[in-house]
Amino acid sequence: MKVIKNKEIYTGNGKIEQGYIRFSKQIAEVGTMNDFIPREDDEEVNVDAKYVVPGFIDVHSHGGYGMDSMDASPEEIDWMVRQMTAKEGITSYFCTTMTQTYENIEKAMKNIRKASEMNPVIQGIHLEGPFISQKFKGAQDPAYIRKPDEEILSHWNELSGGLIRLVTYAPEEAEEDFESWCLSNGMIPSVGHSNATYPQLCACRACHVTHLYNAQRGLNHRDPGVTGYGLLTDGVMAELICDGIHISPKMVYMAHKVKGSDGIELVTDSMRAKGMPEGKSELGGQVVYVKDGTARLEDGTIAGSVLTYIKAFQNIMKFTGVGLADAVQMTSGNQAREFGLSQKGAIQVGKDADFVLLDAQYELKGTISMGELIGR
Repeated sequence: MKVIKNKEIYTGNGKIEQGYIRFSKQIAEVGTMNDFIPREDDEEVNVDAKYVVPGFIDVHSHGGYGMDSMDASPEEIDWMVRQMTAKEGITSYFCTTMTQTYENIEKAMKNIRKASEMNPVIQGIHLEGPFISQKFKGAQDPAYIRKPDEEILSHWNELSGGLIRLVTYAPEEAEEDFESWCLSNGMIPSVGHSNATYPQLCACRACHVTHLYNAQRGLNHRDPGVTGYGLLTDGVMAELICDGIHISPKMVYMAHKVKGSDGIELVTDSMRAKGMPEGKSELGGQVVYVKDGTARLEDGTIAGSVLTYIKAFQNIMKFTGVGLADAVQMTSGNQAREFGLSQKGAIQVGKDADFVLLDAQYELKGTISMGELIGR
């Protein structure tokens, strides 16, 4: 079996100061070096790293490295996700779609399903649109926005092989049956791109907020809006895009102050321009320009991000002052718990061998996915 030794291990349930992990595809042993007993078949994984943390889980990302889940082939999606694993530490990934034609979403469902059969890192689909509001469409194409419809959603989910785990929608546009249908079919209803008022939200069943603060009815002294709902409602998970562009670092700090580490999930909301030279790109059939680390439509609207997950991990500590244990909770533990990813989210015997190896400055030194060291 493979062995990582003499590392500071953040398991997701605690810290081992000087520890080891013995693993194949799954974790066989975790413990302190005082308890380590060498074996003849040990294959030591030599990586110049100080820390080991659970693999990152990104539940909201459209693409990167020149590819987008909406129009890439299964082989291209597989390749793209492999880049994210090697270069960012992502070991579980939800391919995220956009508001597009019915036919294009159908095609994406089929392609993502095939890609997931090639790459176990793909653990689900986040359907972001078309069930959103016109007022807070963000970088989504308004021509294809439609009312929430469980029959359509059911058909797309069937085509995906049951991969849809998260559905962004505007509750003010939905019938109550839509939310109930999502929950009874293993999908988390997430309020996003929404103009819903706080009273409307308190009457709905949304238990997740898509990119808190962004493309939604914001905080107001007479109506807390979508942002206030995400901040104030117990049991509602809030996504944060921690690139310092979508959200001011001080507003990230405020969200963490209110929600705590157990109420936040870091996402990249990345698009195909991530990992590519700055300049002209594309998102959901719309022209995007990337300059100074920011992606925008021609009218100036922010259009996804070029954020890497390892940078988001570093930024949450920088913006809030929390340590590694809290950052681990917001980058793997919370996602595994919310979406029932029982084999993910912690370094624990029996779980998948998904680790991120970091140096003293929290820079990525290697990713182990399902027991395999993925080259950068």
